Amino acid sequence: MKILFAGGGTAGHINPALAIAGYVRQRQPDAEILYIGANGGMEERLVPQAGFAFRGITVQGFKRKMTPKAIKENIVTVKKAISASNESKKIIEEFQPDICVGTGGYVSGPVLRTAAKMGIPIIIHEQNAFPGVTNKMLAKKAARVMLAMPAAREHFKGNCSFVDTGNPVRGEILTQQKDEARKQLGLDSRPVILSFGGSLGARKINEALADIIARSAKDGKYQHIHAYGQYGKWFPGLLKDKGADLEKADNLDIREFINDMPVCLAAADVVVARAGAITLSEIQVQGKPSVLIPSPNVAENHQYHNAMALVNQNAAVMIEEKDLTPEKLTKEIDQLAGDPARLREYAENAKKMAISDAAKRIYSIIIEVIATNQKKTKNE
Repeated sequence: MKILFAGGGTAGHINPALAIAGYVRQRQPDAEILYIGANGGMEERLVPQAGFAFRGITVQGFKRKMTPKAIKENIVTVKKAISASNESKKIIEEFQPDICVGTGGYVSGPVLRTAAKMGIPIIIHEQNAFPGVTNKMLAKKAARVMLAMPAAREHFKGNCSFVDTGNPVRGEILTQQKDEARKQLGLDSRPVILSFGGSLGARKINEALADIIARSAKDGKYQHIHAYGQYGKWFPGLLKDKGADLEKADNLDIREFINDMPVCLAAADVVVARAGAITLSEIQVQGKPSVLIPSPNVAENHQYHNAMALVNQNAAVMIEEKDLTPEKLTKEIDQLAGDPARLREYAENAKKMAISDAAKRIYSIIIEVIATNQKKTKNE
């Protein structure tokens, strides 16, 4: 079995592909897997690190603004799209895949369109409640449109073969237990708040959390794990200015990155985070109440729609960034963390939304589509 994956630009498109590829390898160690991504994209580093073959093509996304500079850039984008299709065709002819799996991002467009023209079945996976432009364009050509969130259906046009699969998440997220995680982190019975704004950090989230973290340094009410991100190295200084002594406050774990997310997530009582698709899937699998602050700087404002999917099920609180203040965030955290009945309700509702066997579902679809195509080819 030969499977071609395409997707990239952000970890939200890359990690699902790697999770699916990893599951395929577990089930069929002899399966041949190739990943096509953008030259210079983060997938160029992440895919080989995960142990999969990678081929790069030269491609870039369209600019949505209609400024003279953007128009010039889009002309270049069109030229690169044509050359990317030619590059994709050459790679596909060499690899001869049985199926092509797209996980979104502009790089998947030319790859999957070319594969479909060559008679290779394609399937796509949409991680968000509001689908990306590329996946919406490819949906009609796809043998299956796999959705992480059912709410995405209403944003596709035409007849599509939808399947609810969820987002594939890391195995460690599925198995980590709360008591074990707390023991590993040296935490006691006080409420644990876990907060982060992504690997780069989110200035607005850091600023809004500074007050409640500084307060916890003094009153010890919460145990708080916070990652301020690559661009947030100023954050410990801000806490110091607010009177927090991080060396003496043993209830605070303030760091640049969270490299042990499965453990930290399992230990948490309340999660404060952006509303990226994979983050929310992990929150659901672990059944964690959350305060979500969607990033306003993403395509189609899709994080807002992701967050609303949980809010509508009474599994999370949402604060839009335009409304975010230290006072509002502190109030929401205090109200949620201080209400055991509400915590249980939100945890149960989040857990109900979880799809813990997403990788298995997607693997079954891959096998089914390949078998159907082979039977069709044999009968022709």
